[in-house]
Amino acid sequence: MDIKELLNRTDRFAANAGCKITEVDEQHAIAEMTVTAEHLNGGNVCQGGALFTLADLAIAALMNFGGQLTFGINNSITFVTSAYEGDSLRAEAVHVANHHKIPSVEVRVTNQKDMLICHVTGMGYRKSTKI
Repeated sequence: MDIKELLNRTDRFAANAGCKITEVDEQHAIAEMTVTAEHLNGGNVCQGGALFTLADLAIAALMNFGGQLTFGINNSITFVTSAYEGDSLRAEAVHVANHHKIPSVEVRVTNQKDMLICHVTGMGYRKSTKI
């Protein structure tokens, strides 16, 4: 089973949030989500945690692509503009440094108009365990 199928099946939190990995290889990973009413906060825009969950799924797919179990140890998110109900969001993760123990990744979350919604950086720790 490849990492896309595995994470789409086993990352129940991301799946329940409507997030799905659509593409992954050694260079990048893409996760997608459509903003629904359940994603909205009190200001009627997409809640930051939903955006982070989408980005985190793309990070997990890319960092675990090689088959070694990798967990996030540090992440940072910068919100640029709001996402709204009905927006189709795309999170694309790319390596900054694919270190054998401490990989680093950048993610751009954009909407259907290719407008930047948020930017996420992530750092992981690769264990000796296979995923």
